[in-house]
Amino acid sequence: MEDCKIIELFFERNEEAVSACEEKYGAYCLTIAKNVLQNEEDAEECLSSACLALWNTIPPNSPEKLGAYIGRITHNIAINRFRKNVRKKRGGGEAEAAFSELEECIPEKNGVEEEIERAEITSVIEKFLYSNPPEKRSIFIRRYWYMYPVAEIAKAYGISESKTKSVLFRMRKELKKYLEKEGLF
Repeated sequence: MEDCKIIELFFERNEEAVSACEEKYGAYCLTIAKNVLQNEEDAEECLSSACLALWNTIPPNSPEKLGAYIGRITHNIAINRFRKNVRKKRGGGEAEAAFSELEECIPEKNGVEEEIERAEITSVIEKFLYSNPPEKRSIFIRRYWYMYPVAEIAKAYGISESKTKSVLFRMRKELKKYLEKEGLF
């Protein structure tokens, strides 16, 4: 089913919208959640929560790209679940490693003022990523958005793990400089 038809069903408050969305984007969202959480049950709960969030946000929102919209919702829910799990001493794995790698680039803040700054940082990071070659950009996104293990990224691009780590290290350093230049670090 086309995204515009699914969104139309949400606006009509037709429950078929949720199942159509889950059918079309369920595997994609589960991959995102599994890579963050490393737990099948938690990932499935994130998908359910993402579908509920869609139901609650459409309407009034009408996303242009439904896949990106539900992907971002799922990612945010998975990150929140991950943080909760870490607080309970249950975390670990790839997500924790990826977060610690990015820690030196992006300081964590909370509050309304910081939310505005976070949106600005997001915009600057997007500009930074699009200023890089597609392969480097994709490697960075696979690691820090989708939380893929370094070994899996290396295999996908036919490069060594060492080269993958090197690309990620250099991009983090470049990102930090870029954020400093933009006055955001």
